[in-house]
Amino acid sequence: MQPARMNLKILLPFKIFAEKTGVLRVVAETRAGSFGLLPQRLDCVAALAPGILVFETAAEGEVCLAVDEGVLVKAGADVLVSVRNAIGGTDLDKLRAAVEKEFLNLDEQEKSVRSVIAKLESGFIRRFAAFHNE
Repeated sequence: MQPARMNLKILLPFKIFAEKTGVLRVVAETRAGSFGLLPQRLDCVAALAPGILVFETAAEGEVCLAVDEGVLVKAGADVLVSVRNAIGGTDLDKLRAAVEKEFLNLDEQEKSVRSVIAKLESGFIRRFAAFHNE
């Protein structure tokens, strides 16, 4: 009897990054730590943190990908991973460096942009309120 397998699809906002069948296991990172998925695991949803996603197939062996934050959904034999960005590679050191350089740095830029937008919005509201009171 052949062991159960999963179908893995990694989605980016603008394309399908990877689509694999015959996946034996998946390991992903969340803010609470890493967790693994096997074919028999119950369905679940998890918010992913920037980190390394690992999956294993009989044909390719263990494959590592650097992924940005996103969502993982397991429904039956299908595992969907939707992330902002993903980088493939074989060297774990280079992938970890890519996570730190690309994805975590983007979070700092995003915080800065959100801060500027919040200041613009509050200034607009103050001016609008002053205009309304005149």
